[in-house]
Amino acid sequence: MRRYGKNTDEDDIRSRPNRKGNRPRTNIRPKHEDALEGMVLTVDRGRLTCLVGDRIITAMKARELGRKAAVVGDRVGIVGNLSGDKDTLARIVRIEKRSSVLRRTADDDDPFERVVVANADRLAIVTALADPEPRPRLIDRCLVAAYDGGLEPLLVLTKSDLASPDELLEMYGALGVPYVVTTRDEFVDGRAAERVREHLVGRTTAFVGHSGVGKTTLVNALVPDEMRRSTGHVNAVTGRGRHTTTSALALPLGDDKGGWVIDTPGVRSFGLHHVDPSRVINAFPDLVPGTEGCPRACSHDEPECALDEWVAQGHADPARLYSLRRLLATRERREGD
Repeated sequence: MRRYGKNTDEDDIRSRPNRKGNRPRTNIRPKHEDALEGMVLTVDRGRLTCLVGDRIITAMKARELGRKAAVVGDRVGIVGNLSGDKDTLARIVRIEKRSSVLRRTADDDDPFERVVVANADRLAIVTALADPEPRPRLIDRCLVAAYDGGLEPLLVLTKSDLASPDELLEMYGALGVPYVVTTRDEFVDGRAAERVREHLVGRTTAFVGHSGVGKTTLVNALVPDEMRRSTGHVNAVTGRGRHTTTSALALPLGDDKGGWVIDTPGVRSFGLHHVDPSRVINAFPDLVPGTEGCPRACSHDEPECALDEWVAQGHADPARLYSLRRLLATRERREGD
């Protein structure tokens, strides 16, 4: 069998026959150095809506990307018809390196992770204090996903006129997570949106939460009127909200200061099969030095963990270690526990 070296002549290259009689197939893919950069706004059945400059473009993924999928928030290279005219279609030929990734799995036993959002700076975790009841375990899981993916968390507590936020604020106080507490009246008159907006200016923020907590209502108050999404209600029998947001969508903040919000579908579970505990502790910089004496592959929740002695010597607040271990334990607990 003939061997080909590095310096082969063009005539030495064998191409596979093509039944259609057009150009032969090749493994060499174009570099598309002239591709323009765009941002993926939403994905729907293989069609991606992207922003290129000031134009909205419909595109599809090029074959050379293989199984690599673009998600909302991705920065991508696009070629083809970039006019944005009706019935035109461009091609995404490159997905740029991501600065952050929000991922989840169906459950903790599912090895197949799903990237929900890319390149977000912050994760706004929206939960109601009543109607429906808050689910701290789901909040914990969202926090772990944020820390693991490189996003800064923001806790948004709604419907404080129905129940006190004190218990939840005490639970998450040691984490130092910024928070906003709102009432139903503040949702109506716009005060809730303005207080949340202060944390979003100049950032890309993904919103997560289970259905019925007011997530999409809040997003609608933050974006221009013509971009608002439909909202649902809470079922009086089950206490659960109805899913009205079925796909993630990036929307610009409704002001001239810059920033994006990404509304995601309501979640009822947030699997963490993909999470590496060694990355979560990076969100606790005051505890990281104490891990130097930990055994290899330490889970940070075992008798040999060096963090216990580190904290006992007064190097860090015991509440911080407790909070870390509570978050790391979420993989062993279901959201409804």
